[in-house]
Parts: sequence; C-alpha cells; structure tokens
Amino acid sequence: MSANDDPAFWAKANAHLVRYGGAFSPVIAERARGSFFVDADGRSILDFTSGQMSAILGHSHPEVVEVARHWIGELDHLYSTILSRPVVDLAALIAEISPGKLDRVLLVSTGGESNEAALRMAKLVTGGHEIVAMSRSWHGVTGGASSATYSSSRKGYGPALPGAFVLPAPDTYRSRFIDAHGLYDWRSELELGFELIDRQSTGAPAACIVEPILSSGGVLEPPEGYIAALADKCRERGLQLVFDEAQTGLGRTGQLFACERDGVVPDYLTLSKTLGAGLPLAAMLTTPEIENVAAERGFLFYTTHASDPLPAAVGLKVIEIILRDRLAERARTLGARLEAGLGALQQRYDCIGDVRGRGLLLGLDLVEDRRTRKPAPELARRVARECLELGMMTSVVRGGFGIFRIAPPITIEPAEIDLGLEIFDRALERATR
Repeated sequence: MSANDDPAFWAKANAHLVRYGGAFSPVIAERARGSFFVDADGRSILDFTSGQMSAILGHSHPEVVEVARHWIGELDHLYSTILSRPVVDLAALIAEISPGKLDRVLLVSTGGESNEAALRMAKLVTGGHEIVAMSRSWHGVTGGASSATYSSSRKGYGPALPGAFVLPAPDTYRSRFIDAHGLYDWRSELELGFELIDRQSTGAPAACIVEPILSSGGVLEPPEGYIAALADKCRERGLQLVFDEAQTGLGRTGQLFACERDGVVPDYLTLSKTLGAGLPLAAMLTTPEIENVAAERGFLFYTTHASDPLPAAVGLKVIEIILRDRLAERARTLGARLEAGLGALQQRYDCIGDVRGRGLLLGLDLVEDRRTRKPAPELARRVARECLELGMMTSVVRGGFGIFRIAPPITIEPAEIDLGLEIFDRALERATR
C-alpha cells in the first residue's frame, strides 16, 4: 500500500478539515525544496503551480530560510502601531521599484486583504461606492473583494455589496466580439461594457479593479492597448484604477510588474503571493496624494498582522533575490522555452485549442473541438490526474473551462521545464487514448 493511502491520516483529515475548494489531492506532502515537493512515498513531484502561485523562488529557498530563521528569534510579531526596520525598509524598497509615484505602502497578510484595503480607501477618498471588475476576475473571498470576484460561483452567499458592476473579460480566444475580418473587436466590447455600467450607475463611482492578466479566470491576457483604453474610461467617470498584481507581480511575466507592458500607472497596486515567496505577506500601494486625503478622513484598516516584522524581512530578501539574479529576464527566457514546448504539443494533440500568456504564466486551453472551441473541463481533470500520477502538480482553473494555469517557480531549471513538458505529453496521451 502506498504511504499516501494512510487510513489514519485521511480519517483524521475527513473528520476535522473544512472542505474549502474542491477535493484534496490524494498525496501527503512531507517536505519541499526548489521546484519539487516530496510525498509520503518519497516521490519527488514537480510543482508547476508554485504552491498556491506563491513559491516564486521555489520551495525553501536557502536565503529565505536563513532570513526567516533569524527573524523568528529576533522580531516576529508586534502590536500594529509599533514599527520595525524591516517594515519601513520593505515599504521604501517597494516604493522604489514600483511604477509611477506609488510611494505609500500598507503591509498586510493576504491578497484579499490588500484588495479590501485598496477598495476601502477608494470609497473613502471618492465618496462613492460603485466597484467595477472583470467577469472572469479573482480578487478574494472577503466582503468587498468577493463582490468584485466573478470567476467562481456566487450562488448561495447572499447579496453582493451594493454597486458591484461587471465588465466582460477580454477573452481573445472565445470573445463574441469578432469583426468582419475575424479579429477580436475589443474596443466595441469595452464600449458596450461601459455603456451598460453607465446605465446602472447611480452616480457614485469609486474604483475599477483589474488583473493585468486574468490568471484564475483562465490566463486571459488583454490585447495591447486595452489597459490604456480602460484607464481612459475610468478617468472619464471618476473611477480610481486598482491593479491586482498578486499573481503577475515581481517578475513572473518577464517584467517586474505586468502593467509595465501597457505603460499605465494605476491609482493603487496590490501585491501578495509572490511578495512573501510562500509566507503570508501582501502590500497595497498608492500615491501620497490619495493617502493624504484618506488619512485626513480617518482611513481605518486595522488588522492583527499589519506591519509584522518577520514577513517583511522575508519580503526584503525576496525582492533582493529577484533584482540581483535578474529573475524577470529569466522568466521571459524560460517562458519562451515553455511556450514553444506547449506549442509543439498543440501540433500533436487536437484537444489543445490555445496556448497563451506571458513569461512563466501560461494557459493551456483544452477543447472538445477546435472549430467550436467548446471547453473540455472533464478532459482537463483527467489530464491533471494523470500528471499527478506521473509526478507533476498542475492547476485547472475553476469556471467550467478546461484551462490549465501553468506557473512554475521562476527559479526553475531548463531541464525541469523539459520534464514538465514530457509529463504533459504523456498525460495527454493517456487521457486521450
């Protein structure tokens, strides 16, 4: 019997754990290092998900481990009004590397928190309450963030916050907005989306929150020009712009911030996941002008782990490594290798309808028929099961699509990318046999 089938372990898990997002994977993780984690059988499993998209430097990076060990014995947690050097130094470094003048930083624990903080501040500063988000967005599961999240079911949880409006997500593969030349007419789609929002608005705009690449929505990359046009629409209506870079920030897409490709600086930018490289750390950035107004009006976002020194010290080391080792460039180079390999698989398997994304954030879209582009979610689940059996952890996005979100650590080695492609090849062959 496999050690992963430990009856006592699974009996205890089934008796005491809340099921919070689908079935648990049928493995027991014992330890992790680099691009792999090891299960109870001693089997190394290639992690093509970077944990929960967070282990951007791989698991147990030795420099991160050293920093965490030091600070757990020096300063771990303080009352939130007590400041420490790691907190102030991290805020200053984030301000230095971020686009534009996003010089004021709030450090919290999770992406949901950082998005809540941005939306809460936007409401206070504008005096409005209306929030616009994309139809395939994921911003969190708490009050305001969940009201702006549309990539999973909203049924059964009661009403969203008042003023929650949705824009059609820019899906270059399946959009209904195709012009006479067969091209995606995103301008018409965006115009219609805002026309509908204008008809619903009560004249209380606050913010528009957007992922520069909609990761959990299926790795949807807006066409060039889209984000700039969206920003113009927001300015016309007095909507402050929030970029959620929880999954795209700090190098994964081949640039330090994904929004840099579009040359648009938002009013707020949120980071999480990649900032802590596996530890709970998030940040909300905004301008001094906005923060000054918020402070004058008594902005309150008081959480237990705001400005904790231990995760801040880790965040400093994470950014230092990303800059020092030029990991954004590495993500761009290795992303091209991975994308080319997936493209080769697309030539061999008719079920692969689309390969898309940027850097080491790629989507593999499985379909029942390339002509109709009908999603194949059950096939994707079979492929994912085969991948795990063959020694690779993958992620299929929610929402009834058959889309793999592929996001290995940006420290991954070329040979490990080739291994991942080989496993995908074998899993696809098995699942479509």
